[in-house]
Amino acid sequence: MGELTLTLVEAVNDALHVELERDANVLVLGEDVGRAGGVFRATAGLRERFGADRCIDTPLSEAGILGGAIGLCLAGWRPVVEMQYDAFSYPSLNQLITHVGRYRWRSGGRMEFPLTIRMPYGGGVRAPELHDDSPETYYVHTPGIKVAIPATPADAKGLLAAAIRDPDPVVVLEPKLVYRTARGEVPEGEHVVPLGKARVAREGGDVTLIAYGAMVAVCERAADELDVSCEIVDVRSLRPLAEDAILASVAKTGRAVIVHEAPRTVGFGAELAALIAERAIFDLQGPVLRVTGYDVPYPYWTIEDAYMPSVERVTAAVRSLFAA
Repeated sequence: MGELTLTLVEAVNDALHVELERDANVLVLGEDVGRAGGVFRATAGLRERFGADRCIDTPLSEAGILGGAIGLCLAGWRPVVEMQYDAFSYPSLNQLITHVGRYRWRSGGRMEFPLTIRMPYGGGVRAPELHDDSPETYYVHTPGIKVAIPATPADAKGLLAAAIRDPDPVVVLEPKLVYRTARGEVPEGEHVVPLGKARVAREGGDVTLIAYGAMVAVCERAADELDVSCEIVDVRSLRPLAEDAILASVAKTGRAVIVHEAPRTVGFGAELAALIAERAIFDLQGPVLRVTGYDVPYPYWTIEDAYMPSVERVTAAVRSLFAA
């Protein structure tokens, strides 16, 4: 097999085509996923190729979509649910927390629950309210749910394939900011990136920048502007988390800056900071810093640039570690 040069959203589409072709039990359902091919065109061509029974346009009811997917799982299907935007998923949280995350536990480990929930997330695209949130903590905090967030087209395809094949429910958050700006080589045909493995996006020796999704690119641009050697760890899989990879990088550099666009309080960066404090405290040469969104509703587009972590905020955090 060769490689294709794809954008991130094209890689998502490619993964869906490959996985529906590979397994007749995989189907896609969500708002506008069929005739329209999805608002971001992530499901383009699926209905024409696989039919309306495997690429299903649903009513505008996120709780109903996820509830229907639960029934499909119980009937032996492997549904891939699209939540059209990040914050649209909130009406389905009751289904997720009360049912989806508990079925393996509820069945004493006898029942698999191969449900994938994918959704665009994050800001920077000048969208209206409830189209820009970064809700990963809700899903990571729910026992029984796995969570993956790609930063590159190859990982967008590989992580989605891993999620679809996984016996447990997986939430895949796709950074819409880089849907069409992240472009890279993607393996043709079947391509799986295992859940639970981080990626060192850039080798370095002085400070570790830890990020996921669109913030990986922000860290890469920040590293280009800094005079110190930055190692960038792309988390990729928030649950299960590649703890050893993160700890190994921090042990190597002695400094850590965590970057995410979700609000600061109880954001996933707090979990990463606690991990480093508990298991790498003697490796540190300075405090663990976080560059995050703020504890406010995601602002309207006119001021969203002030909310999102920026190259300037990341470089300022790194420089403060070397200022003492």
